[in-house]
Amino acid sequence: MADRSVRLKKRAEFLKVASKGRKVPSPGLVLQALGRDDADPARVGFTVTKKVGNAVIRNRTRRRLREAVRIVTREQDLAGVDLVVIGRDGTRGRAFTALVEDLRRALRKAGVRGTE
Repeated sequence: MADRSVRLKKRAEFLKVASKGRKVPSPGLVLQALGRDDADPARVGFTVTKKVGNAVIRNRTRRRLREAVRIVTREQDLAGVDLVVIGRDGTRGRAFTALVEDLRRALRKAGVRGTE
């Protein structure tokens, strides 16, 4: 996940995943996943709404989500999928280990498979 080329950056990419992808809510985050027809590495985008708090809180929340995704993608090499990870109000107060487990569970529910 350190490579910035595997990130969703454009609004149109986020909207495509939101409209056509599968949405899996969990206590710490919401995951939207859309499969692609290739074997390229997974592309991930992060978003946190203003309902969560001010810019400092939103950025901290986004950093926690990025780190959780980095840990999970080291365990299982995800490919052929676009993911949008949405921070919730509960993300910032959730224990980090629980947040990582929320992400793992959401990936399983969304049917995202690694290339292990």
